[in-house]
Amino acid sequence: MFTGLVAELGTVQSLARQGESYHLTVSAAKVMANLKIGDSVAVNGACLTVVRLDGGAFTADVMPETVRLTNIGQLRVGDKVNLERTLRLCDGLDGHIVSGHVEGQGVIAARRPEGIAMVVTISAPPELLKYIIKKGSVAIDGISLTVTQTTDTDFSVSLIPHTAKETTLGFKDVGDKVNLETDIIGKYVERMLSWDKQQDGAALLDKNTLLENGFM
Repeated sequence: MFTGLVAELGTVQSLARQGESYHLTVSAAKVMANLKIGDSVAVNGACLTVVRLDGGAFTADVMPETVRLTNIGQLRVGDKVNLERTLRLCDGLDGHIVSGHVEGQGVIAARRPEGIAMVVTISAPPELLKYIIKKGSVAIDGISLTVTQTTDTDFSVSLIPHTAKETTLGFKDVGDKVNLETDIIGKYVERMLSWDKQQDGAALLDKNTLLENGFM
């Protein structure tokens, strides 16, 4: 579990392909503190398991499903990536609940300054856009951001200077691909409302049931 608050920008040391999978090695500083083999690190928002440690770098296996759904397979040596360690019970939830399970990719459609901020518009497939709402949360390359506008084909977020400086969105340009993870709460609610079978004699869970029990 993550919060979408990027700890630092790491640097890709190597990306070795093995069939449809990869071994990804990233050099870092902050996330290396007390990092152990078997720990999880979010790399551009994708939760990866550390399989090797080498000084100031860690290596993770990237399975075919992750390659298909994320931009990790498109990385090159020297590229910067967003890094975040897993959330601890003692940590504050300053971003939003992020699972590190990237659902797909979007494409940066536009960038424009607005006061001190940078407004970034991202086109996304309809199967993801239906979960993205104005003033809701979304993780872009693992960055927790608030949605400022939505349309039928894209959505926009606004970056403060700190976010632009400390994450990949500060230097990515129009046409670049980004990893997307939508708010987990909406997906669970949709699943419950669409479940049309009764199991073990349980009552059908529908909109009226949620209203009656104070969930809506």
